[in-house]
Amino acid sequence: MSEFEFYKNIILTGFMGTGKSTIGRLVAAELGREFVDMDTLIEQREGRPIARIFAENGEPYFRQLEAGLCRELAAREGLVIATGGGALVTEANLRVMESSGLVICLDCDPATLWQRIGQSEDRPMLAERDEGRFTRLAALLEQRAPAYARIKHHLDVTHLSPEEAAQRICELANERMANGVP
Repeated sequence: MSEFEFYKNIILTGFMGTGKSTIGRLVAAELGREFVDMDTLIEQREGRPIARIFAENGEPYFRQLEAGLCRELAAREGLVIATGGGALVTEANLRVMESSGLVICLDCDPATLWQRIGQSEDRPMLAERDEGRFTRLAALLEQRAPAYARIKHHLDVTHLSPEEAAQRICELANERMANGVP
């Protein structure tokens, strides 16, 4: 049994732009696991981008899709999963994913997030409302902070390369396995 088989799944979550998908692919490659990007899978199944799902069906519909996918993926093993930024804000989604493996929240300071995603047109949660995009980003971070704080493991990726972040995640999984702590 590989040291990383101790965890059914390794789940990366956190705000948009923290690098969940990029880092998740690296972790999966390092561990020889299948990588699943929840947002990409939802887009494939729906046959349209997330921005269009939001525009045509609204956020509640998208969150229902996420919840169903959380349950589906939690029933599988050997995955590295990158969640959408809001997927584990819902307590039920967080609990189901925690029951399936090691959940790690990627953190990043707002200025760095803004540099990474501020001008991106495919971020429906940053769609302009009455406030500007940076104000919306800061407000969403503040709104989600209590939910992210419920997650036991955090990694600040503000000053880490994706490779450094992936290595730290593998080290965390190995350390916890060595100590017999799920």
